[in-house]
Amino acid sequence: MDNIILTGSDSSLIQTFVSRLHKEFSVKDLGSLGYFFGARGHSFAVKTLSQSSYAHDILARADLLDSKPVATPLVTIDTFLSKGTPFHDPTLYRSLIGPLQYLTITRPDLSYVVNQASQHLKVPTFSHFQSVKCILRYVKGTISFGLTFSEPTTTKLVGYSDADWARCIEMRRSTYGYSIYLGGNLVSWSAKKQPTVSRSSCESEYRAMANTAAEIIWLTHLLRELHVLPEARPTLLCDNKSAIFLSQNPVSHKRAKHIDIDYHFVRGLVSSGRLYTKFIPSNLQVADIFTKSLSQPLFEKFRGMLRVGPHLFDCGGVSTQRKLRNELCNIIF
Repeated sequence: MDNIILTGSDSSLIQTFVSRLHKEFSVKDLGSLGYFFGARGHSFAVKTLSQSSYAHDILARADLLDSKPVATPLVTIDTFLSKGTPFHDPTLYRSLIGPLQYLTITRPDLSYVVNQASQHLKVPTFSHFQSVKCILRYVKGTISFGLTFSEPTTTKLVGYSDADWARCIEMRRSTYGYSIYLGGNLVSWSAKKQPTVSRSSCESEYRAMANTAAEIIWLTHLLRELHVLPEARPTLLCDNKSAIFLSQNPVSHKRAKHIDIDYHFVRGLVSSGRLYTKFIPSNLQVADIFTKSLSQPLFEKFRGMLRVGPHLFDCGGVSTQRKLRNELCNIIF
């Protein structure tokens, strides 16, 4: 990889750094950010990263540029099952899933459905391909959407953790996801299937918290190296009271007997003051968008909380984006 992005709040410091690079290496300054590996940056009061051109290419490859858009990437009653009529062109299926995985770099609202579709690359069925076409029709209707960032009023680190117990009908493994915000801006997210079967919803939620806590700790180490570590301890939000109890109670409990001991480092982080866990109602649990298909109103609500939306020139300017950001900060802080 021979391309880099330089960003910062001090233009003179950036110019000094660029001059040092020119002395050490043979580099070319391409000016302001345009396209970077398919992603386009829009520099306004609110900055947007989008891959609209890349999404257009995916739709062209699938011959769906003239398709009818849909409101959500997956119908709530649809599930990805391994049984069914094999799809006649597995190569086409794989050639669409690969680019969709890359598109999730600026479209976290696609993470769950793309993760589900990626689990059937070996032997895709006709039903799987129909679901992928539904994803692409959703992309068609939201092709101008991207991930937005703005100058934070606070640098607090907040993570949302959620798990959908036994979501996989065939293997009964749980699906978990998290979203982590720095100053109200989304900086990390994930949607995955847990590697083992959980015997209770408490166990699956607690393991999801453990994975989220690990990511939060990694981010704190990175921020410390960059000398921008927030003074306030990170907060981890979960909508399962039993999992919150386990993370805060130092006494062993019968609900934790079957949970492997390596997941109990969350309790150690809480007791040492390095992490704060807190309950959040399910209707505000934005990580829910990474664990299951949702109804249109709830999906659009959580998509807004992820700060995924159209470019500024498509959504009413800076005031609209500032309003979305303020609503999110009111929820988090």
